[in-house]
Amino acid sequence: MKKTLLLAATALLMQTAVFAQTTWKNDKAHSHVTFTITHLAVSDVDGTFKDFDATIVAAKPDFSDAKVSFVAQTASVNTENDRRDGHLKSEEFFDVAKFPTLSFVSTGIAPAGTGKYKLTGNLTLHGVTKPVVFDLVHRGTITNPMSKQPAAGFKVTGTIKRSDFGFGSKYGSPMLSDEVELSASGEFGQAK
Repeated sequence: MKKTLLLAATALLMQTAVFAQTTWKNDKAHSHVTFTITHLAVSDVDGTFKDFDATIVAAKPDFSDAKVSFVAQTASVNTENDRRDGHLKSEEFFDVAKFPTLSFVSTGIAPAGTGKYKLTGNLTLHGVTKPVVFDLVHRGTITNPMSKQPAAGFKVTGTIKRSDFGFGSKYGSPMLSDEVELSASGEFGQAK
């Protein structure tokens, strides 16, 4: 009887250890965040944020219980054009002096196929917070052959309307499309 109880207690402890919440941080060298907006209804302009951090907390190995948070420094916006980047940092767009960050905090996650999820949360841009829904793909979890540590890959995509955030309101369509496509892809390692 004592042996059975001991085995049951050991199994319970092992199960708790396996499913303990784990924090994952993005590997900056292998992660990126991009946005795409249409200019004059005929061409797309892409941009990135060079300075950002993302965190995922999950207890399940398939990340079906993931909680995601993301913060980007708006002054790190980069479209490969200095003049345009300066304009984007101005009061007419990101207003980096007043709003130095944009952020996302998840509020829920729902399955949408194998390794695919609908990620809901609150996006804060230009001082306005609105609920959004993104598509999240868990690309797998491996042992990194160089570090010998676990590494997980994710891709997030979605579209927002800049009018919802009062962003660049002086520039209507077709000058700039209201819809902005967002895409983030990253490799995450367990936080130590």
